[in-house]
Amino acid sequence: MTTANLVFTLAGATALILGLVTLLRPSLIRRLIGAKDSEPAKYGLLIAGMMLAAFGLLLAGFAIGFTTAKPLDMNLGASR
Repeated sequence: MTTANLVFTLAGATALILGLVTLLRPSLIRRLIGAKDSEPAKYGLLIAGMMLAAFGLLLAGFAIGFTTAKPLDMNLGASR
């Protein structure tokens, strides 16, 4: 695994964990950022947490997939 892949995998895992914490515990994040206790703040944090978790999952997944997949050589097949 190259340094860039390791960085992307760790960044993705970190984003996934932060997104899940934001998604599952919005009151904790709301207190940390100093937002009011309101319905719009709660739903905004839920949406942000889900988007951050999905971004982290995709980033780490593609970094791991890029590392473990065999290269595809398109020149080996017969020409049409």
